[in-house]
Amino acid sequence: MNIIPSVSVFLSTVMSPKRRLITDSFKVVKRARTSDNRGKTPPVPEHEAEPDPLTPREKDLLQLRKFDLDWRYGPCTGISRLQRWERAQLNGLNPPADVRELLLKDDDDPEYSHSLWRDYPL
Repeated sequence: MNIIPSVSVFLSTVMSPKRRLITDSFKVVKRARTSDNRGKTPPVPEHEAEPDPLTPREKDLLQLRKFDLDWRYGPCTGISRLQRWERAQLNGLNPPADVRELLLKDDDDPEYSHSLWRDYPL
């Protein structure tokens, strides 16, 4: 068995051209530094106006949206919020009672009765 590698294999690995990197094909662009920015502190942001407080309807809809997104009460596609709440109650999942009160208060309003996913096909 020949322990010494052949000379041609040795020369081909030593004499092979340098491997190029992908960054070698792009021109190096350096931005010129401006001395104006040195030593300056960032401007202090002005106080932003506080957003308008939520109306009671917006608070209710936000609470119902949270109920829709909580998967502890089972899937909500294809059924109304009240049906989902009642199913969760029958299965012993203890849905929030205030959600049921909201649903019974405005049961004729589709924004209250339909779930967040009503516009998506099954």
